[in-house]
Amino acid sequence: MTPMLKTIADSLPTADTAPVQIRVRDVEKTFTVGPQKIVALQGIDLDIRRGEFVCLLGPSGCGKSTLLNAVAGFQPPTKGAVTVDGRTITAPGPDRGMVFQEYALFPWMTVAQNVAFGLEIKKMGKAEIAERVEWLLQKLHLQDFRNRYPKDLSGGMRQRVAIARVLALDSPILLMDEPFGALDALTRRTLQDELLRIWEEVGKTILFVTHSIEESIYLADRIIVMTYRPGTIKRDVRVDMPRPRDGAAPEFNRLKRELSQMVMEEQQRFSQDEIRSVTAD
Repeated sequence: MTPMLKTIADSLPTADTAPVQIRVRDVEKTFTVGPQKIVALQGIDLDIRRGEFVCLLGPSGCGKSTLLNAVAGFQPPTKGAVTVDGRTITAPGPDRGMVFQEYALFPWMTVAQNVAFGLEIKKMGKAEIAERVEWLLQKLHLQDFRNRYPKDLSGGMRQRVAIARVLALDSPILLMDEPFGALDALTRRTLQDELLRIWEEVGKTILFVTHSIEESIYLADRIIVMTYRPGTIKRDVRVDMPRPRDGAAPEFNRLKRELSQMVMEEQQRFSQDEIRSVTAD
């Protein structure tokens, strides 16, 4: 049986030598709310290499999801450009799969039908769809739930289905907007480990939004710390720790302290801005 997804991790170059896949240049995003203009992103320059796992970290309002949506093609930048493999991104495309926090499953479809949905839209053959769905159900430990409906599943199981559905399309880039944010700590860690295992097997490029400092250190090759609005890149931190990573290790906690200080500086700016806004009203 041939692999259901392109298993290319063993042949990938190292993170330092792989070609740049996602390139963000001088990106600005402005929203108009009534008479007010809000600059969500400003002067963003970022390169992400093929096969990298990159986390966007920062407080609410720093533009993490806005930047992710620009890469996805949902909200093209007001200024600047996002390119993938040299092509300017202006709309969503099959080369970028998106996993949301809200699961976004079809409630009238079973687990297997949800995973197969995108493949049916692509008019893939029935035998190939069945084989790929089976492989993914096995990979994400969903085989015993194939005939269940989303309402019958826990939050963690629903998110497994959402990830399986995106992986089924075999997009080279996986965009994830706080996919584990609503889960309990144990389920979250389990899914983090499963995501890392799949990422190492199939060599996807992952851009992952999170509020959690520990999650970013546990998962990422690089952590992009963003400033409070207008969102800019405060620091680009490479995580030079072997996997699996131990949250009790001295180097893990050292980096956690450094990142906590950076994020808290931006959180304080956010809090001060909120106070000024309330006072002005």
